[in-house]
Amino acid sequence: MIKRLLLTLLLVLLPGVGAFGHALEPGFVDMRQLNPDTWQVFWRKPDVAGRPKNIELQLPPTCTPMTGPGSRFDGSAWIAAWVSDCPEGLEGKTVSISGLPAQRTDVLLRIEALDGATSTIRLTPDQAEYAVPAQPSTLSVFGSYLALGFEHILEGWDHLLFVFALLLLIRNFWRLVGAITAFTVAHSITLALAALGHISVPGPPVEAVIALSIVFLAVETLKSRSGQERLSERFPWLIAFAFGLLHGLGFAGALREIGLPEQDIVIALLAFNLGVEAGQLAFVGCVLMAALLLRAASPRALAQWRAPGSLAGTTVSYGIGAVATFWVVERIMSF
Repeated sequence: MIKRLLLTLLLVLLPGVGAFGHALEPGFVDMRQLNPDTWQVFWRKPDVAGRPKNIELQLPPTCTPMTGPGSRFDGSAWIAAWVSDCPEGLEGKTVSISGLPAQRTDVLLRIEALDGATSTIRLTPDQAEYAVPAQPSTLSVFGSYLALGFEHILEGWDHLLFVFALLLLIRNFWRLVGAITAFTVAHSITLALAALGHISVPGPPVEAVIALSIVFLAVETLKSRSGQERLSERFPWLIAFAFGLLHGLGFAGALREIGLPEQDIVIALLAFNLGVEAGQLAFVGCVLMAALLLRAASPRALAQWRAPGSLAGTTVSYGIGAVATFWVVERIMSF
């Protein structure tokens, strides 16, 4: 019976892991000013079933060309790069993404001026265009990076799955609070150090080890027994802190792709980190709320599900471990 349940879970989860990630993957535009009239443009469109997502970058009408050449597939997304002449500049002009209102994804727009001033904006289906201001305000930078951090953690399925596995493993409320706090402190440290250039670690190995950390937690939940606390259950903050350092490097990799504005580095970094924390707390709150509703509806069912070695708990743990193992193999093969 257990084997059948596990097989069903794997057949449902594994094919959707990569596809769902592609569906939510944002587009990315990087515009760098080469001289007062010229901009270098990099345009990255997500891949959907082997084809580029049906969206297109539109520069202001005063720029030549307004759109780029045909994109090419780089193994994970569709990219194009070109140089555009904008004799009237971008200030006061509008950059837009055609087709975005009909999609479920976002596009990150990064604009780096000749003096090094950088701004990053999130374009959404509800707001698919951006009027370039003369100088981005500190408040707009804070708001943009706060939203980017919140969005990144909610789209980071590996990070959320790690937090969910922690919630399954730790049954003591205060130990759970300590573990979440340690995880937060740890990834905040490495996020800041890596984003500011003090440490540099290749991204693919980090992503593989992050997936491996989820496998570790899944194994720990399977080995959990009543009255026999393991090290990970007695000192969960230690495990959370150690792996949090790795997850922080993963966050930093995403932040490096977005870039930090030269004149508001500290503000942008703080806002991004706060956005990550807000998203993480929102996820934890949703899981705990679901547990409270289940307890109110059927206290006995929740108690049986949370009991070490239960069928439901074992099935969920195997499911987490299977998905994480799939990620480990996938990420190692992409080295």
